[in-house]
Amino acid sequence: MNTDAPRAEDITNGLHAGSLEVRLARCEAEVVAAQALRYRVFFEEMDAVPSAEAAARRRDFDQFDEICDHLLVIDHESGSDEGTVVGTYRLLRRSQVEAHGRFYTADEYDIAKLIAVEGEILELGRSCVDGVYRNRATIQLLLRGIVAYVQRYDIVLMFGCASIPGVEQRDVALPLSWLYHNHLAPPELRPRALPGRYISMNLMPPDKINRRAAVAALPPLIKGYLRAGCFIGDGAVIDHQFRTIDVCIVLRVDRVADKYRQRYDPGAK
Repeated sequence: MNTDAPRAEDITNGLHAGSLEVRLARCEAEVVAAQALRYRVFFEEMDAVPSAEAAARRRDFDQFDEICDHLLVIDHESGSDEGTVVGTYRLLRRSQVEAHGRFYTADEYDIAKLIAVEGEILELGRSCVDGVYRNRATIQLLLRGIVAYVQRYDIVLMFGCASIPGVEQRDVALPLSWLYHNHLAPPELRPRALPGRYISMNLMPPDKINRRAAVAALPPLIKGYLRAGCFIGDGAVIDHQFRTIDVCIVLRVDRVADKYRQRYDPGAK
């Protein structure tokens, strides 16, 4: 956990929806709760394969958790005195990386072009929501929290790995090809999958792609990123532990679609 971060209320200004609140984790116990939620979603509900240590501790964790900020959605009417963490996002800024390490995305993609962008940049990752709370209210709170964070730190660009379930390239040829032909990042902002991990996304010609079917095959998170105006990097990567095929999303803050600004930013005009 990044202990040098401002207190969460200075960033989210008390964003609530009913019994739900979105803010940054304030202590190690809240980070542990986020890791436990991630374990339940990724390893119990989905098809990821935990390490022996993760299985023993029933937490999804890695070295990046120590330097990231953890955005949480907390239900204050869950029966717990401190509330229950029901949604989370992991946030990592350039300034944190310069002091402590590297970006997680660099394990899968060459992100030199993104790092070359002037100003503060933000990596998004490890997003998940408890199945009972997987609804519009919770998702919108997470997005409003990200908007508040972006404003607080003057973020100019966001990026990260987004996942499509499965590890068989042929099973996702349609959505990967549609992303490649319609949402590829411009050359100056185009990350590329690392050599040895690179999987071509150009698997079908444009005239053979059914747009409706391709969009339907994408996970909701990726569809949401696309609606906000994001680009996609060149090449996909198989994550064998999480049993997914990853793509790299890139979003310039000044390019966020107006409808998203108006929906999630109370100060938008």
